[in-house]
Amino acid sequence: MPPAIQTNHLCKNFGDKTAVSDLTLSVEPGEVFGFLGPNGAGKTTSVKMLLGLVAPTSGEGSLFGQPLSNPMVRQRVGFLPEHFRFHDWLSAEEFLELHADLYHMPRDQAGPRITELLDLVGLTSHAQKKLSQFSKGMLQRIGLAQALLNQPELVILDEPTSGLDPVGRRLVRDIIRDLRQGGVTVFLNSHLLSEVEITCDRVAFIKHGEVIRISPLQSLVEGEITVQARLRSLPPESLPGLERWGQNVRLDGEHLSLTMTSEADLPALNRYLVEQGADVYALQPQHISLEDLFIQIVGSDGGL
Repeated sequence: MPPAIQTNHLCKNFGDKTAVSDLTLSVEPGEVFGFLGPNGAGKTTSVKMLLGLVAPTSGEGSLFGQPLSNPMVRQRVGFLPEHFRFHDWLSAEEFLELHADLYHMPRDQAGPRITELLDLVGLTSHAQKKLSQFSKGMLQRIGLAQALLNQPELVILDEPTSGLDPVGRRLVRDIIRDLRQGGVTVFLNSHLLSEVEITCDRVAFIKHGEVIRISPLQSLVEGEITVQARLRSLPPESLPGLERWGQNVRLDGEHLSLTMTSEADLPALNRYLVEQGADVYALQPQHISLEDLFIQIVGSDGGL
């Protein structure tokens, strides 16, 4: 099967401003793919190009092997935008019926599907309530329901857990898990990195409109560890020697920290510290969090 999403050097300029300079990535069918970057990195423009809402200035892209410009392929896509504006004079059920009509779904299929989705997002008891009476979290849930209405093969979710309480975030995670098990591809943009860490198979980091790294999430969070040591009497001239085992070496009083790629090097690290005359009181490895990786890869000059 062709990739669910394939882009090669997609670029988008608005006048003399470059919003996306090099969007190159491939998303395989059935995977949950995280799209991460600081504010202003070009994530929203990238999503709009994938959906055909914005035409790229240059480069190529495809969904399921079909050009992004092909409107028919978008029938296989569900989308929940971050900043949605729903018809607040409609009830939840009427809202989904409207979108079913836009999808040209037969009424005998749309009715059971709407009932199923209202139950899935926990809004069955609010089916007749006007959207104007919904909280932000409830609007987020009905938005997720409309993104799934056409039983899409690719679901693009932009900040799907924004405004949700812990119960709502758990519900979204469960839905994403079920989509993956059903072979549906999920393209997820979220500022809640803890949610990405739980749900995604692979992640891409984008900065200044360019994808700078793509990696399986498990290898990212398990492949590097942060080591915190409490010690005394370590000569400052010994610090460069620590770089054979890790990076980002820092000594602050009695506290030493560095980033390592393997726990297997911990005994050798400990021996080196002792040989250099340090009194080691504690040596604690911790797997690095996705948030720390985000700062390392993208930098701290953006912000979540």
